[in-house]
Amino acid sequence: MKKLCTWTIAALTVSAAWAQAADFETIERGRYLATVGDCVACHTAPGGKPYAGGLALETPFGKLVGPNITPDRETGIGAWTDNQFVQAMREGIAPRGHLYPAMPYPAFAKVNREDILAIRAFLNTLEPVKNAIEPNQLPFPFSIRASMLAWNVLNFTPGEFKPDPGKSAEWNRGAYLVEGLGHCGACHTPKTILGGDKNNDALQGAVLQSWFAPNITDAMHKGLGGWSQEDIVQYLKTGANRFTIASGPMAEAITNSTSKLSDEDLTAIATYLKNMPSGENTALVPVAAEDKRMVAGQAIYRDSCNACHRDSGAGIPRLFPTLAGSAVVQSGNPTTLIRIVLEGTQGVATAAAPTGPAMPSFAWRFNDDEVASLLTYVRNSWGNAAAPVSAADVKKLRESLAHAD
Repeated sequence: MKKLCTWTIAALTVSAAWAQAADFETIERGRYLATVGDCVACHTAPGGKPYAGGLALETPFGKLVGPNITPDRETGIGAWTDNQFVQAMREGIAPRGHLYPAMPYPAFAKVNREDILAIRAFLNTLEPVKNAIEPNQLPFPFSIRASMLAWNVLNFTPGEFKPDPGKSAEWNRGAYLVEGLGHCGACHTPKTILGGDKNNDALQGAVLQSWFAPNITDAMHKGLGGWSQEDIVQYLKTGANRFTIASGPMAEAITNSTSKLSDEDLTAIATYLKNMPSGENTALVPVAAEDKRMVAGQAIYRDSCNACHRDSGAGIPRLFPTLAGSAVVQSGNPTTLIRIVLEGTQGVATAAAPTGPAMPSFAWRFNDDEVASLLTYVRNSWGNAAAPVSAADVKKLRESLAHAD
């Protein structure tokens, strides 16, 4: 009898150890998946506790505030059931009511239940933080949560991701990450007047909070057509490659998310993006070199930009981005370029590339016409071809940025 009890205790001990190991693996997988989804970005206020909420998100319809998703039972999600968490993630319905698509549930709907519950398991390990948040600060009538019923009918197609049997496992993994937890389309897909995705133009670039999230399809001039898979992996891992250096919102995404992903997942993402159809079917003709805007822009460039970006527009790899052949430079929308000239920018710094180069602001030095001429020149030199930039566009963004400050 004593021997039997000893064996029983040993068996229970081993069973408990296996359960703990399984729980640890689930939690660590959840931590990784939360990193893929960059959850910390929207749910952490500047200087605040991670995941405790408080970050204001500016949308075209008003302000939303990232809620507290720590396991505090009163002000966080500690009292939610697993089913409620899954429903919030995949259907946009939380215990407090319908969520707004600033929480990208249209993308998270594609994520399988097991992965979502792994994220929940990780969140349950966080320090519970008592931080009451009122996420909905939208003006009437957008503040009426029930209005999301109609929005969902028009813009939301629920359904878990289904692998394409005609594609490789690597491509399908990339699709699952990009379309699901990575929710890349939230920034890079243009939106309708109601804020829904224009799915026919998926990942072809969109304006977001006075930045232009660029085209990340395989388009040759405006997208990633000139990048290899290795270029994409290097950019997402380090924040820089032979073409460009990340700044603005993408710098934050790389710092918080993509720089921490496995090489296998980054390669899968690159495989998927390189297979995205570009929709690019017309070749632009560059603005003529004798155009007065090009002449003025060239003079400004040689006086103020040549030292870093060089007369050839080649820049210095991983220090000063190349302008020649740059998809960002040739984007259909010049918002990001205008903003960088006006405000300057700070390149991302990651563990793999700790030096984040910076560019100073030139708002004090150039008027609206001069900024427009400079960028028109940059967008139409060294083989580049893009629509000219207008002084009116520069003025509008300058005023918007001043108002935001």
